[in-house]
Amino acid sequence: MAKPTTRYVCQACGASFPKWAGKCDACGEWNSLVEEAAPDSAPKGLGAARGRRIDFVGLHGSSEAPPRRMTGIAEFDRVCGGGLVPGSAILIGGDPGIGKSTLLLQAMARLSQDHRCAYVSGEEAVDQVRLRAQRLGCATAPVDLASATSVRDIVASLDDAKGPEVIVIDSIQTMYMDNLDSAPGTVAQVRASAQELIRVAKRRGVVLLLVGHVTKEGMIAGPRVLEHMVDTVLYFEGERGHQFRILRAVKNRFGPTDEIGVFEMGDAGLGEVANPSALFLAERRGDVSGAAVFAGMEGTRPVLVEVQALVAPSPLGTPRRAVVGWDSARLAMVLAVLEARCGVQIGANDVYLNVAGGLRITEPAADLAVAAALVSSLTGEPVPADAVVFGEIGLSGEVRAVGQSDTRLKEAAKLGFSSAIFPARRTGRKGSRGDSWSRTGGLKTVELQQLGELMPLFQAQGSSGRPPSRRPHDDNDTRRWRDDEYI
Repeated sequence: MAKPTTRYVCQACGASFPKWAGKCDACGEWNSLVEEAAPDSAPKGLGAARGRRIDFVGLHGSSEAPPRRMTGIAEFDRVCGGGLVPGSAILIGGDPGIGKSTLLLQAMARLSQDHRCAYVSGEEAVDQVRLRAQRLGCATAPVDLASATSVRDIVASLDDAKGPEVIVIDSIQTMYMDNLDSAPGTVAQVRASAQELIRVAKRRGVVLLLVGHVTKEGMIAGPRVLEHMVDTVLYFEGERGHQFRILRAVKNRFGPTDEIGVFEMGDAGLGEVANPSALFLAERRGDVSGAAVFAGMEGTRPVLVEVQALVAPSPLGTPRRAVVGWDSARLAMVLAVLEARCGVQIGANDVYLNVAGGLRITEPAADLAVAAALVSSLTGEPVPADAVVFGEIGLSGEVRAVGQSDTRLKEAAKLGFSSAIFPARRTGRKGSRGDSWSRTGGLKTVELQQLGELMPLFQAQGSSGRPPSRRPHDDNDTRRWRDDEYI
């Protein structure tokens, strides 16, 4: 009888090795190799038997797609692409305690009015889920509850004519396959459990919602192939110090990616935020230096958020660069362009940057708003309180156009802003300078071609702020900084 062999599988990337090592040679993670029983070897080839011929069909079909299942939570339906698609698998990840289970229980309570819904918890007992339902005010909803971790038992319940139409698995890291020797949560168990659940859900047309744990880096724990297996990947984001929660779609086969839904955590659970821009700007104070309103896009939704910057003298030999809600590498690039192309001396100062409200900005269109906030803090001259700013900055100091400018401007006008600072349009007026204002869509606008054109907007007019030292950005510019006066 052959001796059973074992292998060591990396819990980060899924690579297998014949012996244990402290570091995975495939991904570089330390202490991630776990011993698992080696599966039976697969045959080397298909053999002489021929496969069954596949019947191909045309790209255009006459069958209509089944209607989406609406949860009644508009923000959740928006992120999913307009509702839940029958037979789809959705993976939801987020930090512990961020509100994943709360949101899904609220969604199941509303869906259960029209569809058979089930909530399977592998981490909590049934009584614990009931206590949460009472706190959320949905204890009377006809949702079927169960506490189970065996994939075999869950599949037997799904593969039934009277089975649920929507099911939540909380969480996939607690599920196990009894034909594998590895412990629940390992790469082999997570991959096999998810594959079996997805296969049955697609065959029966069941909407499968999987809750996934995250690592300390914020990525969904387990093999990365898990994100490729599902149809939609959602991340639940939010700062513990803020009541706002952001549900972001990073992958969606049935809708746009990078779509966000905004929720507010309260005593009765998560509430929808229909107008996040107004909420993010609710506590904004006008006429304060170092703050600029950025008109951004999150998927198809325009969102206005305040970017705050503080430039202060550094008592240390190495100035600090602290960033919350934005990319620190992007901040370093903007600081370098300001100093090299515009002559703004910031290098010896501490720089603190914050995106108010707990939202994380990823698009490069925020470059111009960050630059405006930095120069405003350095000079002490506030950005106009009724202005929004957006635009991408290149390494040569040019201000590049960004997409969906009209949508950003319409959202700004709707919220009461009367002016905008943004890149020059590709088909618009050429030669527009930083001190030339025009009217676009009801807004007083200024279109920039070079970052140096932003500097005259922060000339201290009778204020105590000191303008930055500046070199002309081209030979045709007759403006000069001389003796700390702009002439």
